[in-house]
Amino acid sequence: MSQHPQTDVHGDIAYMKSLAEEGRHAPVMVGPILVAAALWFGAATAVQWLIALGRVPLSGWGVMWMWVGAGIGFAALLYVLIRKIDVKTGSQTKDNVAIGAAWSACGYSIFGLWLVLMAFGLSTGNWATMSLMPAVVMIAYGAAWMIAGQVVRQGWMILTGVVCFAGAAALGWFAFTHWTYVIYLVLLICVALLPGLYLMKLAARARG
Repeated sequence: MSQHPQTDVHGDIAYMKSLAEEGRHAPVMVGPILVAAALWFGAATAVQWLIALGRVPLSGWGVMWMWVGAGIGFAALLYVLIRKIDVKTGSQTKDNVAIGAAWSACGYSIFGLWLVLMAFGLSTGNWATMSLMPAVVMIAYGAAWMIAGQVVRQGWMILTGVVCFAGAAALGWFAFTHWTYVIYLVLLICVALLPGLYLMKLAARARG
């Protein structure tokens, strides 16, 4: 038992204050992950668009494996990025943990819904529902942005979530046309690539 309880109390208070200060000034660290997602899946979307236009001779399972390859490539890069983020100062603050959990839930939701649509296609032979996958992704992104915006009280993040939901509706409208790939590519730039680069810029500025 400590002989100086008052000293211990003061030390605990100072420690809690330092954690609070760190959390207040710690930047949001998911920027690199958003950029990676935009690049990997944006590239796959661009190829898919060219396929729809008849510019790239790929169809059936070839298209499916292209998307699987993009997912595997992103997952491998994601593993590396998460390990780098985890060792940075501020990565374990309350805000970053909450935002990280929101984006993890987003990723798992997308993967789970993709499995559902795959199972439906394999069991029925009807692959038309896969055309709704971009809209599903945007809904998941919108939820993650809404949560992140509320956690750090940033209106622009909430607005980005609104753009995701509006984009999902547009993707539903154009789901069975080649325009869905153009819209999805623009959305990935607007709600993943550009915000991710902005968050990376803020993080670099915070590190001085």
